[in-house]
Amino acid sequence: MTLEGTAARAVDAVPTSSPAAPRHGQKKWTGWAFAGLLGLSLTACKKKEFNPADGAPQPAQTIETGDMSLVSVDKPALFPLVMAQSYDAPAELNVTGTVAPDVAREVPVISLASGRVIDIKTRLGDAVKKGQLLLQVQSNDITQAFDAYLKAVNDEQLANKAYQRAKLLYGEGAIPQSTLEQAEDSEKDAKADLDAAEEQLRTLGVDKNHPSSIVKVYAPISGVIIAQNVTNAAAVGVTYSGSSTAFTIADLTTVWVMCDVYENDLPKISLGQEAKVRVNGYPDKVLTGRISEIDPALDPSIRTAKVRIQLLNPGFLKLGMFVNATFLSKQLDQFPVVPATAILHLHDRDWVYVPAGDNRFKRLEVHPGNMLPGERQEVLSGIAPGQQVVSNVLQLEATLEAQ
Repeated sequence: MTLEGTAARAVDAVPTSSPAAPRHGQKKWTGWAFAGLLGLSLTACKKKEFNPADGAPQPAQTIETGDMSLVSVDKPALFPLVMAQSYDAPAELNVTGTVAPDVAREVPVISLASGRVIDIKTRLGDAVKKGQLLLQVQSNDITQAFDAYLKAVNDEQLANKAYQRAKLLYGEGAIPQSTLEQAEDSEKDAKADLDAAEEQLRTLGVDKNHPSSIVKVYAPISGVIIAQNVTNAAAVGVTYSGSSTAFTIADLTTVWVMCDVYENDLPKISLGQEAKVRVNGYPDKVLTGRISEIDPALDPSIRTAKVRIQLLNPGFLKLGMFVNATFLSKQLDQFPVVPATAILHLHDRDWVYVPAGDNRFKRLEVHPGNMLPGERQEVLSGIAPGQQVVSNVLQLEATLEAQ
């Protein structure tokens, strides 16, 4: 029988209070009866939808609360708790930094002969070897230096002849000893001028037997060109208006990592302390260095000090790379340790659920540390040792998302 038929029969069975009762009263009573019976019928139909023969237990139901970090469940026993254990480990200080060259291994390339660049053999970023030709400069300084050299040669030859003649005359008694001494002194002065002229040519890189107005500039060390201040046809040298430093070569076999450490964290570090360096571009590579200097002055705007880490370059470190450095304290601190399954990684943040009473769990943000044997993970902050957390957070999170 349909719901409408049942309601109709029930209405027909309702007696009226009097044959002379007003029709509008009868209609009102009839409407109430129909509504009541309709509600009872709907309730009966809903109850028939549950089938006790299924035998499956009802899943845990979640109840929304006003606090987004709180969640209520009707069966908290389905989510077992575990107590955070205590673990002794050295405290870690994580900072960021950049790769920089060791200034003690930077060498400027200077052309002592002033002039115009006519040829550049290398460019910025090139790796060079010691003695490699870098550039050629056309200079009038060579002409002047070679002219001074030729004059010094002539003067020395003339002074030497005069001295030899004076020796002969003094031996014959024709001149006094003072005249001989003056000739000897003049010869020595001319020889000194000649030596100075030859040294000037060598300094400018000129062969006195094959002079040329072109000066060749060579690399003083092996390394990488990290700065270039000249181009073709540019002026170079120490006397022209151009840059005196043509190139800067840095030996990158050893580099620096410059980090910013807040003043509150400075007591945690010291000179010679070991640091673990991880490069963003090579996350699987861990390098080891040591603190070589702590800047004695703080940056007044951000209250940090520059800390310099010196380490060997395995070959892939580039200047300007961003790195993460970890310093290990010499003192041991206590950290809570929980199963790795108790930590939920969500939206680049990490969370755990702790019991909050009345069938509720509260979500807390934590900062996890290193993984430990036995599928455990230390927690740097967020909870304390002895605090209870949900052991399998994925099971609870799946229940919440299913609702």
